[in-house]
Amino acid sequence: MSELKRTPFYNVHKESGAKLIDFGGFEMPVQYAGILKEHEAVRNAAGMFDVSHMGEFYVTGDAAYNLLQFATLNDLDKLVPGKVQYTAMCYEDGGIVDDLLVYMLDVNRYMLVVNASNKDKDLQWLNKLNSRFSAKIMDVSDMMCLLAVQGPKSESVLQSLTDIPLSDIPFYTFKSGVLAGVSMVISATGYTGERGFELYFPIGNISPDTVWNMIMKAGEPHGLQPAGLGARDTLRLEMGYALYGNDISAETNPLEAGLGWITKLQKEDFSGKDAIVQIKETGLDRKLIGLVTSDRKAIPRSHYRLTDEQGNTIGEVTSGGKSPTLGTGIGMGYVKSEFATPGSKIFIDIRGNLYEAEVQRPPFLKKK
Repeated sequence: MSELKRTPFYNVHKESGAKLIDFGGFEMPVQYAGILKEHEAVRNAAGMFDVSHMGEFYVTGDAAYNLLQFATLNDLDKLVPGKVQYTAMCYEDGGIVDDLLVYMLDVNRYMLVVNASNKDKDLQWLNKLNSRFSAKIMDVSDMMCLLAVQGPKSESVLQSLTDIPLSDIPFYTFKSGVLAGVSMVISATGYTGERGFELYFPIGNISPDTVWNMIMKAGEPHGLQPAGLGARDTLRLEMGYALYGNDISAETNPLEAGLGWITKLQKEDFSGKDAIVQIKETGLDRKLIGLVTSDRKAIPRSHYRLTDEQGNTIGEVTSGGKSPTLGTGIGMGYVKSEFATPGSKIFIDIRGNLYEAEVQRPPFLKKK
């Protein structure tokens, strides 16, 4: 078994008494004071996550645009410097390589943010595609710190640490500047459904611990809490955000996964286009749905069987749990297309007993 990697904030997590687990090959905090408390902090005040395990690639040069326009599903023409795009990469058969963010730093200069567990295969895939483009690809993952400050008070927490007017950074845009004495990229993205910022800065002259502690101190009056992967998962599930390895994978295509909105078939060409066009023309056998249980004691979990009223298998849960905010069981899963209409009644097999659930289009938590 290979030794787990550690982020630059590992010592902070240890000193804070965090419970650490293996996640994507990294020793990461799953919780500090408790998942429920951290979840509620993000929904009502603010929470700070160490997400430095994520992968970052710089893609630059005259061929950078052509490579990424071919490698990703979304349309790079919609980007301008200072904007971020959610997208995905697909294999030739339409299976999803990974979902990711593309930051347009400047003309012919992009930063990709990919899932930690997929970093190596993503880099390998990009390099394979790049054989016909010759862009410059640089993996800077091990040199990057990444903190996510999420919650309705996140702007108030961070504003005292920077001269950049954070209110001028709308969703899916970013600015470069100084925060907590460090030059960084400050982006208004996130995985929680709340207003928040992700802070990218290289390991440099200042200790990452110093940045963490400065933000925590600034957040004290606002109820800022350190938050782990457990709360990150319950928060994203309430919003119905897909998680690679659970809800999307090389065995799923973007149309059945509900990612048709980022799949720009009008583009001249991209990896997987022919297969995805064929899938669209043939029709979908299954679809990713959201579900809410009727019995509050019935909590859906990954790999639980989904059935019709007679107990016939129609699919499987891919993500699930109890919503801390709603107090009921929520989940996502694939079902045969005829059962995917919102409002449909389906059943979850929990230890041999069938519990009723309703198909519901995420997000489960309706944000104002």
